[in-house]
Amino acid sequence: MSLAEVVGGALDLVDHHRRVVLGIAGMPGAGKSTLADAVEAGVAAARGDDWVAHVPMDGYHLADVQLERLDALSRKGAPDTFDADGYAHLVRRLVAEADTWVYAPGFERTLEQPIAAAVVVPPSARLVVTEGNYLLLDEPRWQAARSAMAEVWYVTGDDELRRSRLVDRHVTFGKSPVAAATWVEQTDEVNAARVAAAADGADRVVVNGPDGWSFAR
Repeated sequence: MSLAEVVGGALDLVDHHRRVVLGIAGMPGAGKSTLADAVEAGVAAARGDDWVAHVPMDGYHLADVQLERLDALSRKGAPDTFDADGYAHLVRRLVAEADTWVYAPGFERTLEQPIAAAVVVPPSARLVVTEGNYLLLDEPRWQAARSAMAEVWYVTGDDELRRSRLVDRHVTFGKSPVAAATWVEQTDEVNAARVAAAADGADRVVVNGPDGWSFAR
C-alpha cells in the first residue's frame, strides 16, 4: 500500500460534503505532522493547493505565562496544558463556517510558543487536516473536537525510532542531549501512554514504516 492510497482515503471523506476535517492522532514523535504534510501535498497535487488546508493542534498550547500561573510548565505538552475548548470551537467553525476565512493559531517551535492567527483556512478548502496527540482522548473537552471530525486516524510505528526522533527534536530546539533524553522519559513518554490507551477509538490506523505509509485497518 502506498501514500497514494492514504491520500485517496482522505479524498474519499469529502464526497458531497462542503468541507470535512480529518484528524490525525498518535504518540509524540510518531509522525503525525509528517503524515499531515504528506496528505496535504498529495491532495493539493490531485485537486489544487486551495482545496486542502492543514491546521495543527499545537497552536492551542497554553503560553508559558499561563503554564507558570498554573504551575504546569514542567508538564508542558500534557493534555491539560492545551486550550482544548478553544480547539474544539475551531474545529466546529471549520465545518459550520465553510464559506468564510477562518484564522487559527500556529506554534513557533523555536520560541516554543503559540502565535495568534498564524494559520488561515480559505473558503475554497474542502478538506482540512488537523493533527495532535489527544484527538482520541475519552474526555469531554477532547471529544467535543473529535465529534466535528469526519474521521480520526491513528499513526503508529517503531517505538525506539519514535523516541530517538523526539530526543533529536528537543536537541534541535535548544535542549542539551541529557536534558532532551530526560524530558522524553519523564514527560513525553507519560503523555504517550495516555495517547496509546485511546488508540482503539481511531477510525483507521496508519503505519509509519520503513517503506512509507500504509493503512493497517
